[in-house]
Amino acid sequence: MKDYLKYYSATVLLAIGLTGFIKGGDWVWLGFATFPIITLIDFVFPRDYSVRKMNSAFWAAIPVWLGALGPIVLFLAFAWRMSVEELTTSQLIGGTLSGAWLALMPGIAAQHEMFHARGVITRTVGRYAQFTLFDGMRDIEHVIYHHIDVSTPHDLSTAPRGTSIYKYTPKAVWGTISYAVKAESMALRKRGLSGWNWRHRVWKILAIQIVFQSIVYSLAGWTGVLCILSAMFIAKTWTESFSYFQHYGQTRVPGTPVGRRHVWNHLGVTTRVLGFELTNHADHHMNSYAPYYKLIPHKDGIEMPSVFVCFLAALIPPVWENLIIKPALKRWDMEFATPAERKLAREQNLAAGWEDWFSNEQQWSNELKTVGC
Repeated sequence: MKDYLKYYSATVLLAIGLTGFIKGGDWVWLGFATFPIITLIDFVFPRDYSVRKMNSAFWAAIPVWLGALGPIVLFLAFAWRMSVEELTTSQLIGGTLSGAWLALMPGIAAQHEMFHARGVITRTVGRYAQFTLFDGMRDIEHVIYHHIDVSTPHDLSTAPRGTSIYKYTPKAVWGTISYAVKAESMALRKRGLSGWNWRHRVWKILAIQIVFQSIVYSLAGWTGVLCILSAMFIAKTWTESFSYFQHYGQTRVPGTPVGRRHVWNHLGVTTRVLGFELTNHADHHMNSYAPYYKLIPHKDGIEMPSVFVCFLAALIPPVWENLIIKPALKRWDMEFATPAERKLAREQNLAAGWEDWFSNEQQWSNELKTVGC
């Protein structure tokens, strides 16, 4: 029972944000205020390698559904608050950031869990709930491209070495949308239809967004629409920036098997539960249909800091590179990469202007730790 209850932390997080909107005034910052607190907890407490003891799909699914649909309620609560109180500029910013943060965590994490599900209803709701990210089609790029191309030059979510988060994120935001739109159009053409047929998901997402923003407008006018669209776009941008930390700098020859080594796990005590194991990422790439509570932490992988700590470090690229990712990649190259992956890694190091730690490769151990895993 204790393991089931852990994941209701995501529901508590949403409830905190909702409380802030209900109370109004400066309380609208309450949701966003949980971000530094969660980051601190993840930083202070040891990594969580525990295996969950959960077998009931029904009880495990409830917090996921609440997490996926919760941002919709929060955005409407924010619009209602704007309709009953004239918020200051600072408070509008606070409400926008609270909405954005909670649409990311637990919003997209829960939606990600749902659009990977086998059940049609769950998968469909997870897909369309993504409109809270100013998207609604992210799952297409994620499933069709990312899970196949991970750690190769073709993968949008794998940042090459030397790429800053500032260069990576805009490309990922645009790329995930454009790839999905093109893939949907290609699928329609294969059915003998126009690439922009009314069945294209982009029209459905647009319709949902228009209806939702019409409700927001009826409550809070153009100010409400602007704030909530901004929150959605910030959530989308933040989501793609977090992908930066899942595979950064890792290499794989296209067409070769994906292994657990092609993922950075971030096993923070809070991020595991609030993200529905999204940062317990290695096992997910081995079986993308496995429910979150069945994912097993990869204890033999390289330990990485909390994804939130990585995010804050990446805002200052020299800190991210020198204190976190270069040491991790050097060990990855020496102990985990195949000879072909080492060749690709060395090319990236040289292109990035990094030190060439491959110069003494002959002295490295020939016993690689997790190749094939």
